[in-house]
Amino acid sequence: MRILGIETSCDETGVAIYDSDKGLLAEALYSQVELHAEYGGVVPELASRDHIRKTLPLIEQVLQQAGLKRQQLEGIAYTTGPGLVGALMVGAMIGRSLAFSLGVPGIGIHHMEGHLLAPMLEDNPPEFPFVALLVSGGHTQLVGVDGIGAYRLLGESLDDAAGEAFDKVAKMLGLAYPGGPQVAKLAESGEADRFVFPRPMVKHPGLDFSFSGLKTFTLNTVQKHKNSDGSLSEQLRADIALAFQTAVVDTLVIKCRRALKQESMSRLVVAGGVSANHSLREKLNTTLAKVGATAFYARPEFCTDNGAMIAYAGCQRLMAGQSDSLSVNAYPRWPMDQLKPI
Repeated sequence: MRILGIETSCDETGVAIYDSDKGLLAEALYSQVELHAEYGGVVPELASRDHIRKTLPLIEQVLQQAGLKRQQLEGIAYTTGPGLVGALMVGAMIGRSLAFSLGVPGIGIHHMEGHLLAPMLEDNPPEFPFVALLVSGGHTQLVGVDGIGAYRLLGESLDDAAGEAFDKVAKMLGLAYPGGPQVAKLAESGEADRFVFPRPMVKHPGLDFSFSGLKTFTLNTVQKHKNSDGSLSEQLRADIALAFQTAVVDTLVIKCRRALKQESMSRLVVAGGVSANHSLREKLNTTLAKVGATAFYARPEFCTDNGAMIAYAGCQRLMAGQSDSLSVNAYPRWPMDQLKPI
């Protein structure tokens, strides 16, 4: 079954074609980073307008890459939430209209389910069941995964997601948008013993997260060490970036290990934009190896928003006989436990 996937939940337009027999046939991505950089964050209206401009040209691009005509598509999948409602509506309207015009089924996909299933595109995909750490700009969650659509929320952030905390700390340090990769890059030149930041909620029972206190601790450290002109030396900025990143990584790793033990599982899937962080991957791999567990990741280009993950998730659901009606919906908030299992 050949499925076109469309992802427009935020500031990246992703389109891909997935074949249930041959795998990923083609994919293309357009990032709006430069468009939003001057504002220091995503401007929803600008994001929606750019999706309108880019989605149809990208669909034509992946069809050419795959050597297919529109009439050879057998289903259309598109992100319907969570995300920016205007941006979601662009992809959903285009996807639903295309499915109707071709006479093929269409289905709306949960953005975080797409991330969760992205490691399935790799040569060594994880088997069910497993624990998933979903860690992105808007979400930090631990999920028990018994199958596609069979999700149990084990823990989540009570305030800022890890990715949001990275972005806010980047602003404190005067780094450009998007902040997460910039903090990670700056941390590479930091001195490990200069600062020790708290690991929030690791001594509390359960699997919830909280990063607001760590964010405040970082801000206080920045303010305390500023020069008389309000600046920070390059080395101090790097030391603070490293201390913050290490605290976030340690917190995530501790909670992941706790979740695996609680669920009596040995497989961990790590997905979402923050899963591309090298320090997080190294610490998880080292820690899990000591307890006989294994972590699975998507390739770096599929950690951030992309059409391939939506095409794959859509293919699994359409092959199971699921599809949506002609109505078009967009859900800015959408709990994963509301999804139908396959």
